[in-house]
Amino acid sequence: MSIKDWLKRGWVYILIFLGSVIGTVLILMLLFNIREKKREALQYPFKVVEIGEDEIDPAVWGQNFPFEYDTFVQTKVDYGKTKYGGSTPYSKLEAYPAMKRLWAGYSFSKDHNEERGHHYTSIDQANTLRTQIVVQPGACVNCHAAEMPALVREMGWEEFNATPYNDLKSKLMTGSSCADCHDPNTMALRITRPAFKIAMEEAGVDLSKATRQEMRSYVCGQCHVEYYFKGKNKVLTFPWSEGRSIDAIKAHYESYDFADWTHAETGAPMLKMQHPEFELWGTGIHAKSGVSCADCHMPYVRRGSVKISDHWIRSPLQNPNASCQTCHHVTVEELEDRILTIQDRTAKLLRQSEEAILDAIDAIKVAQSKGIPSDKLDKALHLHRRSQMRWDFVSSENSTGFHSGQEAARILAESMDLARQAQIEAIKTLNRS
Repeated sequence: MSIKDWLKRGWVYILIFLGSVIGTVLILMLLFNIREKKREALQYPFKVVEIGEDEIDPAVWGQNFPFEYDTFVQTKVDYGKTKYGGSTPYSKLEAYPAMKRLWAGYSFSKDHNEERGHHYTSIDQANTLRTQIVVQPGACVNCHAAEMPALVREMGWEEFNATPYNDLKSKLMTGSSCADCHDPNTMALRITRPAFKIAMEEAGVDLSKATRQEMRSYVCGQCHVEYYFKGKNKVLTFPWSEGRSIDAIKAHYESYDFADWTHAETGAPMLKMQHPEFELWGTGIHAKSGVSCADCHMPYVRRGSVKISDHWIRSPLQNPNASCQTCHHVTVEELEDRILTIQDRTAKLLRQSEEAILDAIDAIKVAQSKGIPSDKLDKALHLHRRSQMRWDFVSSENSTGFHSGQEAARILAESMDLARQAQIEAIKTLNRS
């Protein structure tokens, strides 16, 4: 073999050696990086400060849990409108004028706006006309101020609920807080609102045995529910004695003829539904499949080596990649089309229900104007109450039907049917006279 051939072969060996060295170095760097990331993950959360049991300032929590805090403060941000929601406040009374007559005689007929992010829960409650034109009980504070648990410990559950909101307002400085849902030492999810604890206990649910996945919905169910003020002390109560469906809730209220107000036009004893997201979600395909509220509204994200829930609580339409595509392996366009199809159909049914209820109200008013006494119109008035309760259940629920599209459609179909029955009953009563 010539010297030239030896030199060529030598360069090959040298290149192989250098390649091996570089490859080894890169592999070692990768291994060291992985080990460092694992070490960082094990060190998180950071123990920078001691967080007291009564600490409600998110900024203090943020010193130990900076990744969660960085996303939570984003709830201050107005990310804009979605087709049926979003974080930009607007008057729903102007968008859907029928609501003014449907809630005639009730404070919602004066002020009802699209809600903003969780940061604003206490601010917006203080500013709504509903707390200014009516003397509201302290029970209203339950889900709008992080000070609530401490006030309950100080005052007692019954006294807290009965105390007028305006007497408590000066003590309410913080909206939603980390402490509402988390243990300060472990960040474990916890329930802090007594009404939810009481309702679940009465339903036979042992919250101490709840899985983490169940808790990822239960903490939301503390507030995103239907409720009412029970008795002279206005105790915040969930109407779940018969179950959580609209039919079960109706049975609960009718077991003792509860009414929120008397309708100003018809005189019917009415029921005002609040934001029953937890109840409607519980009838839908996501709940049946084990998908929690947080899976879609607070999806898992990574900050370096640390996996956290995104605490910028918002519409999944703002983040479909993390909120939806983890399970649904289709395009964003297809996902948005699926969502809007359900919401468009629900919105159409809502408008049709409003039209039917207004026709019933008009028919009852005509009968009353002709001198038909109230006792002769009892059946029509009761049908009005039952119809509007169903419309309100879907209207006040914040997903425009998406949480359970088939159930929302069923409820609104019943609403329209009952409204037309009320209209016919009023006309028949008038004709019989």
